[in-house]
Amino acid sequence: MIRLDGVTFTYPDAPEPALIRLDLTIPEGELCLVVGPTGSGKSTLLQLVNGLAPHFTGGLLQGTVTVDDRDTRLHRPRDLADLVGVVGQDPAAGFVTDTVDEELAYGMEQLGLPGAVMRKRVEEIVDLLGLEPLRGRALADLSGGEQQRVALGAVMTSHPRVLVLDEPTSALDPTAAEEVLAAISRLVQDVGMTVLLAEHRLERVAQFADSAIRLHPDGTATHGPTAKVLASSPIAPPVIELGRLMGWDPLPVSVRDARRQAEALRARLQGSAAAPPAAPPEPTGTVILSARGLRVRYGAIPALDGVDLSLRAGEIVAVMGRNGSGKSSLLWALQRAGRRAGGTVQIALPEGRLPAGTPPIRAFRWPRPPAGGTAGAVDPATLRADLARRQIALVPQVPADLLYLDTVAAECADSDRQGAAVPGATAAILRRLAPGIPPGRHPRDLSEGQRLALVLAIQSAASPRILLLDEPTRGLDYATKGRVAAEIADRAAAGGSVLLSSHDVEFVAGVADRVVVLAHGEIVADGSAREVLSTSPGFAPQVAKILRPVPLLTVDAVRRALMVAR
Repeated sequence: MIRLDGVTFTYPDAPEPALIRLDLTIPEGELCLVVGPTGSGKSTLLQLVNGLAPHFTGGLLQGTVTVDDRDTRLHRPRDLADLVGVVGQDPAAGFVTDTVDEELAYGMEQLGLPGAVMRKRVEEIVDLLGLEPLRGRALADLSGGEQQRVALGAVMTSHPRVLVLDEPTSALDPTAAEEVLAAISRLVQDVGMTVLLAEHRLERVAQFADSAIRLHPDGTATHGPTAKVLASSPIAPPVIELGRLMGWDPLPVSVRDARRQAEALRARLQGSAAAPPAAPPEPTGTVILSARGLRVRYGAIPALDGVDLSLRAGEIVAVMGRNGSGKSSLLWALQRAGRRAGGTVQIALPEGRLPAGTPPIRAFRWPRPPAGGTAGAVDPATLRADLARRQIALVPQVPADLLYLDTVAAECADSDRQGAAVPGATAAILRRLAPGIPPGRHPRDLSEGQRLALVLAIQSAASPRILLLDEPTRGLDYATKGRVAAEIADRAAAGGSVLLSSHDVEFVAGVADRVVVLAHGEIVADGSAREVLSTSPGFAPQVAKILRPVPLLTVDAVRRALMVAR
């Protein structure tokens, strides 16, 4: 179905090819996973299959790419529209209508399908992807995860024979991601659809994949069975890493297979000195942010309904919940830019002092001083933007919204100036998070993960006391996630507080001290990460599922526990 013969692709003005001498064949009815570090060429490979490269991107294509015997060099993307369906990293960028129902039908209208056929297919896809609660709603009012599901549905209504998916679950909660991947898997197995899927969260998709393509930093690739490719890959899900640690053969790809091999490990850890204590110590840091009775509404739809939340100095808190539960609304309302329908947000100030330039009449004190905290406090909404940024900063779910200059270097220099940072501070943070980004590159030409790293560097350069991150691992490979985790830990160790909204349970398990779970705009759980994640069937990381009832969350935690158990 998909064939690449001797393919080398070089972008305009690029000194080196992005992909080199690829010879790949993906047969009909196969789900093929594309893995590789950020910037390794995953999106480029997908664009070659759907014809965007080189017809839209420009560049030099050597070799031949054929999809169902159509040469993409001779067929533009519009000529492949009936054959190849595409969902990109930013699904909202591909929307062309205003409402969910219109978007689901748009692709079929362009193909000239009869109205009766269109109605039938819309109903089928709505049922398949669970889109019924979203029907009739404006696309702009949907959460990022809801938009992602609609974008996938809009492509699938056209019944393409090939699906090209770039990070299709990056904004989905774990349950929704599993439902979507199961639906895609059914289409692969039942109707012979061919799927080429690039994804960083391998723990979600590896078990569904028939084969995998691993892209190497030098532009070459390895193609083979999923377990074989991941076994030798430095980029692998926790289930593979745990298997390597324990020397399991064959290496498991799914949690079910791993549990069958982990019986001896569970027995070794359970009830030993390696097991963690029953309850974690109580947090002792000073409360630096308090939200009381926070309410947010979008027209008649409530997003937050009376949320109370406190953040302490040195604490990393993760907010989790299904798509549309109110996570992003909470972060925006705390930051100051989001709308509030009620409630208060107060930031305790160092030594009770207001930043210079704060209008005194609009500053206020806590109703009662927080335990162990200071009495002076201010609502960030009362501060000038530059002053507020040094107290509380937000990295949004779509980081490109904060980028407006022509080069990475210009963005970094402007960040230093606006954040009153030492010249070069932003660029230094960016090098730690995502080394190798050319300073002269346009931010819009960066990968999704690289743009996120740039915005995180921009917001961190002002050294805000409270850092808010909305889906901070979207588009990031495992190595970059590790660097982001280290940056977050450094912020907390310096006395700041980090609040992150994420569906990435593996990342949360590794960095968060505390987890807050939202449902329908209300907090339904608030406790230590180990307590909340290890007991949740939906939000438990792979290691917790494999070792249950042993409450360990990560491979590193298992490694440390085994050292104690010796």
